[in-house]
Amino acid sequence: MSARIANPFKPTAGRMPPLLIGRDNIIEDFEEGLDNGPGAPGRLMRVTGARGVGKTVILTEFGRIAKARKWEVIDETASDGLSQRLLDRLAPLDKPAVSLSLKPSVSLAGLGGLSLGEANVSSQHMPLTLRETFGQRLDVLERKHAGLLVTIDEAQAAQRNDMVAIATAVQHLIRDERNIAFVFAGLPTIASKWLNDEVLTFLRRAQAEQLGDIPLQEVSDALADTFADSGIELDGEPLRMAANATNGYPFMIQLVGYHVWRIAYRRQRGESGMIVTANDAREGIANALTRLGDAMHGPELDGLSPIDKTYLLAMAQDDGPSSTSAVAERMGKDLAYANIYRTRLIDAQVIRDAGYGKVDFAIPYLRQYLREHAAYIRMHG
Repeated sequence: MSARIANPFKPTAGRMPPLLIGRDNIIEDFEEGLDNGPGAPGRLMRVTGARGVGKTVILTEFGRIAKARKWEVIDETASDGLSQRLLDRLAPLDKPAVSLSLKPSVSLAGLGGLSLGEANVSSQHMPLTLRETFGQRLDVLERKHAGLLVTIDEAQAAQRNDMVAIATAVQHLIRDERNIAFVFAGLPTIASKWLNDEVLTFLRRAQAEQLGDIPLQEVSDALADTFADSGIELDGEPLRMAANATNGYPFMIQLVGYHVWRIAYRRQRGESGMIVTANDAREGIANALTRLGDAMHGPELDGLSPIDKTYLLAMAQDDGPSSTSAVAERMGKDLAYANIYRTRLIDAQVIRDAGYGKVDFAIPYLRQYLREHAAYIRMHG
């Protein structure tokens, strides 16, 4: 019996997939930023996009690129206590990190009277602010001609005090031309939450990268090449079916690839000249759709308000783009009220503007999921 071949697709959040389709430009911008030195645009970046478009994967790839240049990489996911975790990871090994808490609306001396927060230290050791601690670590790294990359995922979930502390530190380090790069990623709501905050105006200067869907021809080429590299042929009608089923959605590309490959391999394991049939593609796509609902649609809806969900259920009654006036009528609300939720859902990239007075779903297969689970969604709000 021949040795088992590993499935080349990785449809798990945060796992590095074998292909980064359609992300060449953002990767090149980041590489150029590291290579062009302090102050280069690619060293301060914000990456936004809906769930499943590969934000975490991009951060992982950035970390790999930085490590290849002998940089140190600190990756964090935003949640309460983010500043303290950064201090803990940056503090010298022979000095315990201080405890950092931030009080809003307290003026910091020497910073033009801006309300940026005050660092209070509960440790008896010398107080170490984020700026000082970053600087100490960079002193060591720069002697080795290296730098420091910090990535913050799910930035929309960060506490304001943590973001203020990080922003204050990073803007001074950039001004001092230190060898640092800072990338934060999050849902599109990050724009409305942070970029209009007067204290965090420097974040507006970060290079904005919005991740979207991948052109189907690129998806088709990548699927065919990845299957071929593992000894399975995917071509013709099965390839067309698989590529079209992804809708160019990066997470769905991994799901379809994984399940189609798995079914074709199980059917032919040990045979020479393995090939994907139309039945393999059909069954794999069905399995991928089930997994997409569990992994993506359910959690997406869980984060929405009951009225957000009502708006989506009203949209799901249409086979294509929905009239905003028809949606409002189905909700039993006037257009102005319904448009509040239209705007919220567009900002979150759950739906998209489909032309004058029209909206459509931005997440693949969400309409189908809503129809199949409408009773449950209404019952549980």
